[in-house]
Parts: sequence; structure tokens; C-alpha cells
Amino acid sequence: MECCHDALKRMSVDYLDLFFCHRPDKNTPIEEVVWAMNHLLQQGKILYWGTSEWSAPEIMHAHMFAREYRLIGPTMEQPEYNMFAREKMEREFLHIFKNVGMGTTIWSPLASGILTGKYNEGVPQNSRLAFNGLEWLRDRNRTEQRIEKVKKMKTIADSLGTTTTSLALAWCLYNPHVSTVLLGATSVSQLTENLAALETLPKLTNEHIAEIEIILDNKPTLPAF
Repeated sequence: MECCHDALKRMSVDYLDLFFCHRPDKNTPIEEVVWAMNHLLQQGKILYWGTSEWSAPEIMHAHMFAREYRLIGPTMEQPEYNMFAREKMEREFLHIFKNVGMGTTIWSPLASGILTGKYNEGVPQNSRLAFNGLEWLRDRNRTEQRIEKVKKMKTIADSLGTTTTSLALAWCLYNPHVSTVLLGATSVSQLTENLAALETLPKLTNEHIAEIEIILDNKPTLPAF
């Protein structure tokens, strides 16, 4: 609650449209979080609250507690989602989408820039993955297997008259459970390329998605029952 008050002061606003609980606090019961968010809602300081990087069981726990005590549960989640990180959005959260409903704000839609293709031939100087202290991020994302897939993805992007960046973002938006995608552009030209995904999205067909699936070969397996 104090963090919310501080945010209102910093931004000089009377209320926040969306208030995220960024990462679950393992030392605080979820019941306490729901009560705190409900107090902020009643005070008119936030309109909606949501979660960020919570698991499906944690989100459902919040909903069950809110329903039991007639409180307001979370309405949005901020998960990582891209062509290489699909488990949460395409498997773990399906029960929530179907039975509760949830908006999503996607982070890292370009897998730390790997899906732009700029790392295909190495790590450029002054790029994010070249920064000292981010070696773990480079090692996790820039693998030989991923680079090969990005190179193959360029063929599909070329056939659509777009870039791998725009294709990767449009692919995220193609998922009906995606509400919005966070962009991490550091220049006007990057932002322009990112926004071109809105023009690429209508061009995507089931055939294109099928081609992408063949290249990625990582679609989450759903339980038979």
C-alpha cells in the first residue's frame, strides 16, 4: 500500500488504472495481498490489480480467496512470452483463461533481442547482451539452436515483406489471450520496426503459423485429459 502511495506521488496522479504485484512475495500470504489490493480499490487509488510472474496455482489461490470473502481478485498477469518461452501462456494458464478470464501484458516478446536477428552473426558492441554483468542473459538466450531457428524464420518474414522482429511480435499478438505486448525499443527506428507488427499481424495465416511451428518445434504438450 505504501508503494502505491509513493507511485501516486511520483506520477502526480489521483489513481492508477492498473497496479501490478510484481513477482509473488513468498514471505507474505496471498490472502494478505488480496486484502491490501481490495483496500486500495475501495479507496479509489487503483481501478484494477494484477500479478506479474505469478504461477497459475498462486493466481487461482488469489481468486478463490477473493470469491470466498467477496473481494476483487486479480484481472491481469504479466508473463514472459515469446517463440522460445511458451509454457505459461499456452499450457499453464489455459485453465485461468477458460474459467476465470485474465488479461496479459507480455514481457520479453523478442527473447532479449534474439528474435530480431541482430545476434545471428555474433554479439554487437553496445548491444544489451554485450553489457558486463549480463553474461547469464546472453548464455541463456543466445544458443546455437535458437540462432538457427531465427535464421530460418527470416524466410517466412521475407515472404510477408517484413522483418523477423515484426514477425515475432505479430506471432505474440496472434495468440487471442495476449492483451498487450511491452516494447523495449531504444531508438525511433526500433520503435517504428516494432509497430510494423500491427501491419504484419493481418497477413499471418494458419499456413504461416504451421510453418513457424515446424521451425520452432517447441509447442507445449497439453494433457490428454
